[in-house]
Amino acid sequence: MKELRLAGVIRESIVDGPGIRMTIFTQGCPHHCEGCHNPQTHEFGGGYLSHPENILKAIDSNPLLKGVTFSGGEPFMQAEALAELAVEIHRRGLNVLTYTGFTFEQLLESFERFPERKKLLEQTDYLIDGKFVLALRSLDLKYRGSSNQRIIDVRKSLEEKRVVETEL
Repeated sequence: MKELRLAGVIRESIVDGPGIRMTIFTQGCPHHCEGCHNPQTHEFGGGYLSHPENILKAIDSNPLLKGVTFSGGEPFMQAEALAELAVEIHRRGLNVLTYTGFTFEQLLESFERFPERKKLLEQTDYLIDGKFVLALRSLDLKYRGSSNQRIIDVRKSLEEKRVVETEL
C-alpha cells in the first residue's frame, strides 16, 4: 500500500461520525476555507509520512471501533492510498466516512481526470461534502460545521445516480 502524508490520527473519536471511530487527518488541502478548523493541514509538504499498515495495526488493536473517518486536509488529494486503506477497513467490518471540501457533484465530474477519486468514493460509506462556509457555521449540526454541507449515503447515491442525504 502507498504511504500517506498525515497531519495526525485520533485513535478514538465520537465527534467525527457515528460510534467510536479512528479519525485520520490527511495533510494537504487546496480549499483554504475561511475559518477552517484544521488550518495546519493545508500545506501539502507538512505533516509526516505514515505506512497504512501502522494504521491497520492500530485499528486491529481496538475492538470498540465502529468505523474510520478520513478528514483533513483534503482526503481526495490522496485518494489512491486512502481507497486502498478503505478496502482493508471494510474487510474488518468497519465503515468509512470521508470529509471533503468538494461537493459530490464535483467529485463525479473529476473522475475522468482523477480516476483514483472514484475508487475512494466507491469505498466511502458516508460522505460529508462541501467547503466549510464561515457565514453558514452552526454548532447545532451533527458532524458538520456549516449548513451547506451534506451527509450523503454514497452507496445509495451511486446506485440511484442522485444525491441521497442521510442522518447518521
